[in-house]
Amino acid sequence: MAPSTRSPAAILRALLFFIPWLLHLILANILLTLTLPFSWPFPAQIYAANSQIAYTVWAHIQRCFERGRGAKITVSGDALPRGENAIVIANHVSWTDFYLVQALAVRAGMLGSSRYFAKASLRWVPFLGWGMIALGMPMVSRNWVNDRREFEALFEGIKSAALPIWLIAYSEGTRFTQKKWEETKTFCESRGKPVFPHVLYPRSKGFVTEVQNLRDSSSHIHVYDLTLAYSKAGGSGVNKGFMDAPTIWETFAMARVSPPWRFHVHVRRFEIKELPEDEEGLRTWLEERWAEKSRILQGMEGEWTEFGGLGEVESLI
Repeated sequence: MAPSTRSPAAILRALLFFIPWLLHLILANILLTLTLPFSWPFPAQIYAANSQIAYTVWAHIQRCFERGRGAKITVSGDALPRGENAIVIANHVSWTDFYLVQALAVRAGMLGSSRYFAKASLRWVPFLGWGMIALGMPMVSRNWVNDRREFEALFEGIKSAALPIWLIAYSEGTRFTQKKWEETKTFCESRGKPVFPHVLYPRSKGFVTEVQNLRDSSSHIHVYDLTLAYSKAGGSGVNKGFMDAPTIWETFAMARVSPPWRFHVHVRRFEIKELPEDEEGLRTWLEERWAEKSRILQGMEGEWTEFGGLGEVESLI
């Protein structure tokens, strides 16, 4: 943690950021919990109401990050139409990745309809867990038998009610660290799989199940592949600040996060019907996306958004 985030002024800034949002979050989760008894007889109506509640919470913290902390976020790649349903996959760098995903969601009119895959243990956290259940967040236990039942119930709800949704997953299953990269490198070398700098090898079971279940949905779902990148001026270590993301505390406590940080999202958009139908083909397709992410991030490491492989770059702020 940088010294500037431990000063009395920084702590006060963090409290002024965090406490109003926490109170907002608690109120929202109380409201979401109260809707639970009505979600079975009125699923579409309760989903819409809960999405509006979720929007207020996520828009609050996003405004604080972008406007209050001056976050400089740039994007490149494919444009995202407003109101389009999607399976969203991304590399996982930090707890702060949600700011970058939400920056796109709010501009696509899908912030309130964003649903993240979450750890099943969170369902027992008072209000927070109940709110996640009320929102229809898929709860993942990493027990595939249980997870598959959870996924299929969710997919059936999406298909039967034609619900608006961004279904967001970090396909690596965990945040990137050098230690975890060394572990995935060993795993890949032992299985004859490619090793990708800056990203972990993706886990495919959940993604394959999503695509196979939602391919024929009347909701016309697309697949968005997001490559998340960070750069910190004056950073140290092996990568000299590249892919060095701020902590949640730093986004609360710093007067401005840009500089020293810059944030970028490269977007790929695919028609779900263009993807392979069989499991092996989908695994290969996902592996190809991660190979592309690795190439993009290697190019950005030296040139940031000047890297020619990004195409046109647009600032969101």
